[in-house]
Amino acid sequence: MLQNRLDLEIMKRVGAKNWKEKYKDKVHTAKSAVQCIKPGQRVFIGSGAGEPQALVEALSRQQGLTDTEIVHILTLGIAPYAEERFGGRFRHNAYFIGPNVRDAVAEGRADYTPIFLSEIPALFRERRVVVDTALITVSPPDEHGYCSYGVSTDIVKSGAESARVVIAEINNKMPRVLGDCFIHVNDIDYLVPSSRPILEGPQGEPDELSSKIGRHIANLIEDGATLQLGIGKIPDAVLYYLKDFGLKNLGIHTEMFSDGVIPLIEKGIINNSEKSIHRGKIIASFVIGSRKLYDFIDNNPMVEFHPTEYTNDPFIIARNKKMIAINSAIEVDLTGQVCSDSLGDLFYSGIGGQVDFVRGAARSPGGKPILALPSTAKNGAISRIVPHLKEGAGVVTSRGDVHYIVTEYGSAYLHGKSIRERSMALIEIAHPKFRPWLLAEAKSRCLVYADQIELPIQTTLYPENVERNLELKDSSKVFLRPLKLTDESLVRDMFYKLSAESVHYRFFRMIKTMPHKQLQELLRVDYGQDMVLVVLTDKTETAGMIGIAHYRNDSRTNRAEAAFLVRDDWQGKGIGAQLLESLIEVARHNGIAGFTAEVLADNHSMLRVFHKCGFPIQSSLEDGAYELNMSFTEETGGA
Repeated sequence: MLQNRLDLEIMKRVGAKNWKEKYKDKVHTAKSAVQCIKPGQRVFIGSGAGEPQALVEALSRQQGLTDTEIVHILTLGIAPYAEERFGGRFRHNAYFIGPNVRDAVAEGRADYTPIFLSEIPALFRERRVVVDTALITVSPPDEHGYCSYGVSTDIVKSGAESARVVIAEINNKMPRVLGDCFIHVNDIDYLVPSSRPILEGPQGEPDELSSKIGRHIANLIEDGATLQLGIGKIPDAVLYYLKDFGLKNLGIHTEMFSDGVIPLIEKGIINNSEKSIHRGKIIASFVIGSRKLYDFIDNNPMVEFHPTEYTNDPFIIARNKKMIAINSAIEVDLTGQVCSDSLGDLFYSGIGGQVDFVRGAARSPGGKPILALPSTAKNGAISRIVPHLKEGAGVVTSRGDVHYIVTEYGSAYLHGKSIRERSMALIEIAHPKFRPWLLAEAKSRCLVYADQIELPIQTTLYPENVERNLELKDSSKVFLRPLKLTDESLVRDMFYKLSAESVHYRFFRMIKTMPHKQLQELLRVDYGQDMVLVVLTDKTETAGMIGIAHYRNDSRTNRAEAAFLVRDDWQGKGIGAQLLESLIEVARHNGIAGFTAEVLADNHSMLRVFHKCGFPIQSSLEDGAYELNMSFTEETGGA
């Protein structure tokens, strides 16, 4: 047995050395090469920018073919086999629906198979889907006879290795990419020389909408994170804005990437130095971009391509710490169900690698699965956040898998949240004109409190510019931002951590409970004449609330009554002073002339905060409390 294995290995090595002798015999024209395909067979076509264009054209022109099944994922080039005139000769089965076959699928002239991208190779290798012929594009062979799959390894490797016959365009413009992405000339049956330009899908400048979404996503990314980026404007916008976010030591583990990574690599932002696996390497399975991108990956030791059964394996993905998965969605319902592959019952794209990376990132230490979408569609006519998915719409990412949902209005963290919390979080990032409708629908279905307040349509949009990190006296870092309608549980938790003394100082009486009805009015802020700022322990979804400042303007005097509260275990660190400073800044920006406040005489710490704020204060003592009156018209210089 051992001798037989040794003999087989020797034969392979001898064959590899003699590949040049057989090369000429394998060279054919595209027309003659596809003559081997017979009626009733299944043909696999290479993916994305690696579509073998000459072979596809020759296949479509071949006479005598009938009942031929074509299988592939997204391809960038032509798809004449999906045209109505070829209905008797070909039938396409899409594992991911691209624009070139979308009409055929919608009209029933082609099929769609929903499947995770990581699991397609097993269909071929286990022969549940038998591939008779694989049409692929590869780079010219190296001195050892190995050709690279170039811009697309993804499912091409498994398709070629499982096929009975392999026909390859040897394209001298195809980059030679490194990694687990090679096929030997001896494993190719027909070679078709080609020098066609590789298909391109260049990255454009992000528009205003995708830019806003991209900035929200970029805010969720930390130093040392590893990124997965899907296809489209939003992932491109994330890359565009990461250039200016001051992040460092980012890595890439993804199914695909585009031109946007190059500037980040040139700036040293992406260097893969802190990746948990494949340190120093970009790991991917295909690229779609410009010729500049294809030249960048050519023979570049930084870049490794692997098949999707590896790159998209959730267990492999999860080994990357701080794994950030960024994918798109078509619509999301108020319970967190995500549709990404259909418009109602009209199949539009595919499952792709979304669930692979959502689950992998969810299990990564510090990982964040992010799903992004614009808040509206059809020029703002319909909401993409909906009470329930459209009839016939498919759930790609389940409500149990979803973590972050991002629109141009912010991010909502849903994992481990109740249906009520999810509904409120999603309504908060919906387009403002649809929020009253969504809240009414949520109430009618008993998803939220029956008396849940809502913000008026004319409310100022959430002021992101107010958000900031604060450094305290002990050098610890905390995070300040405006109050959100979804902060009810944070406010409640903070209240129950307060001492009786702190409660008395804030409310001038003893309050032992803070139920939902009492919290409602505090949450009703318009970010202009009524503002609440909060301080959190950090920016994460697990942060606790440790400070709160509130002003409410009196339109008759244009002076706002201000009140402050800091959790006992965080007092004495300068939070109160920074809250007052920030609240004054916001009030002055909103045209408010000054603050009034009522502070108990024995609340010495709060009195010191007010008197050291840098603005003149008039005070009077009455019934054990000081009435303070602060004017913003002049500063004392005492801050």
